Amino acid sequence: MTLYIISCIVGYLLGSIPFGLIITYLAGVEDIRQIGSGNIGATNVLRTGHKFLALLTLLLDTSKAGLAAWLCCLFGNPEYGYLAGIFAVIGHNYPFWLHFQGGKGIASTLGLLLFMTPYVGIATCLTWLVVALIWHYSSLAALVALTTAPIYALIFNEPLVAIFSYALLCLLAFHTHRANIQRLKDGTEGKISF
Repeated sequence: MTLYIISCIVGYLLGSIPFGLIITYLAGVEDIRQIGSGNIGATNVLRTGHKFLALLTLLLDTSKAGLAAWLCCLFGNPEYGYLAGIFAVIGHNYPFWLHFQGGKGIASTLGLLLFMTPYVGIATCLTWLVVALIWHYSSLAALVALTTAPIYALIFNEPLVAIFSYALLCLLAFHTHRANIQRLKDGTEGKISF
């Protein structure tokens, strides 16, 4: 039980590091919480016009859950890794030092998938890319991709803990994208350009 609790704490603390906010602050960019969606993730960093900073944020946010999972897998049970990864996404979405106003957890979720189940992670990333290329909505691509993640885990015969974890993270993504879903329904969601 102690290792489960430690996994939750390690995951949450790593996940709650607001890389987008830190990177833009160090680069002298205005507070990204005051622009665009107010989100601290890579998509909102991109709205500042700084593509390199957005890419750096994406890479660091992606690494958070994967790193948390790796550290906790060292305890000897993959379940610790999945638990740490889930809590890293929760930490990213609801960091206590930003009054629980964080990102939406897509990059961090993909980081967990890529580390714990690489084939599922790659398939999920490719799904995001295909949907984004066709419809140009990052939010839609993220939701479709994460909906397919548990299905891919089933197809690739991954353990039940992976399927359950990815289904849980998919539900969390739908929760954090409530406003995006409404804008998609209204036809007012912003598009991304390649």
